[in-house]
Amino acid sequence: MKKYMYMLIFILLISFIIGYFILVIRPLTFEHPDKKAINEEEKVHLTFWRNFGNTAENEAYRELIRDFEIEHPHVNINMQEIEYSNYEVKLRTELVTEKGPDIMAIDSPNLGLYANAGILLPLTSFVERDIDIQDDFPPSIIEGLNYQDDLYLMPIIESSIALYYNKNIFEAADMPFPDKSAVNPMTWEETIEIAKTLQSKEQAVYGIDPAQGFGTGESPAYFKLPFLWQFDANILSPDVSTASGYLDSEEAIEALQFYQDLYHKEEVAALELPAKAFETNQLAMTVLGSWAITELEKDGFVLGEDFGVAPLPKADKQVVPNGSWALGISAQTEYPDEAWEFIRYATSYDAMKKYVTITKDIPARYSVAEDLPIFNEYPYNIFLHQAYYYSKNRPVTPTYPEISTVVRNLFEDVGIAKKDVRASVEEAVEIINERIKEVE
Repeated sequence: MKKYMYMLIFILLISFIIGYFILVIRPLTFEHPDKKAINEEEKVHLTFWRNFGNTAENEAYRELIRDFEIEHPHVNINMQEIEYSNYEVKLRTELVTEKGPDIMAIDSPNLGLYANAGILLPLTSFVERDIDIQDDFPPSIIEGLNYQDDLYLMPIIESSIALYYNKNIFEAADMPFPDKSAVNPMTWEETIEIAKTLQSKEQAVYGIDPAQGFGTGESPAYFKLPFLWQFDANILSPDVSTASGYLDSEEAIEALQFYQDLYHKEEVAALELPAKAFETNQLAMTVLGSWAITELEKDGFVLGEDFGVAPLPKADKQVVPNGSWALGISAQTEYPDEAWEFIRYATSYDAMKKYVTITKDIPARYSVAEDLPIFNEYPYNIFLHQAYYYSKNRPVTPTYPEISTVVRNLFEDVGIAKKDVRASVEEAVEIINERIKEVE
């Protein structure tokens, strides 16, 4: 009896040792063939540069990268977030020295500069193979991502601007609020009359900041070019070969004179405003982007209680600017297929939906907007409707960075310095045309 008991114990012990070896020891000492590709040294490592955004943007990108790496364990995305003020200089410097990233975020109006220099890889063949871009992306968005018949960037989001109004100031003056409808913007003439009624020198209340004052960088061109477009004017010819006959057209002169009059004739706009004038009830109306809603609420200025949003006022036409940061691939990358796989994922329906749910930015896909209630309701429906149906992109040309500077200087000349509009325009046209010839 004891003999059989010992044999049973022996068999059980052997079974335990074998099981332990199979379940615990073997996985530690023998690599599963399916896991071989995810060894760190054998992974494809891609660098991804983007400008350091707000908290929501940073979180959204980190989540997208995490999800991508789970689905693609053989690829590692090394994201580097660079301060906006240093981004363009650092990116161009590193790309010239062939030390730049594999994937990069590009502010879409600068596309022509990078594409013309051969820095960006055309995405046309990838897109035609993998994405039905005509079906789910607004043409106004895609147009600004093409250069010489090739698509170079893919979008996750779009941008738009609108009229923000201070409800406290409106209520104190018993002034009706602007219409909330996305399809019923006020005219600029109506807006001026409201500003005249609401402003008060005695109470230090200003009427309107029509285009984000006089800042630096790309902001002046982004916020001020709609004045030209709304008066049916343009900076350049359709083939972007000249500013003559366009920036100096009668429509452009009228637009710039109207802008100058806001400050010096109608006197509803001020050259200088107190810090946070809108949030401290010193500014009745201002023009801001969709991203400003969360920024204002962080400062305790609440949508619906302290401020409201209406479509951007219109002139002859209803036009807003578009263009945002989009994703491209370096022409120098050793891994174009893997880089495209990340961009394809990041701009897919699921990834885009996750991104804009976090950031509340306008999605670049119709389908994402349709499936998220927030973009079909006030106030985000205003930004969405404008971006999809009434937006215009800045000209796609290698000279755009210089054009942006000329536009900023032009609006400063007629706005701040009150220079003669025609003389200022002639000077701007000459500078732009000279720069175009230099690039040719």
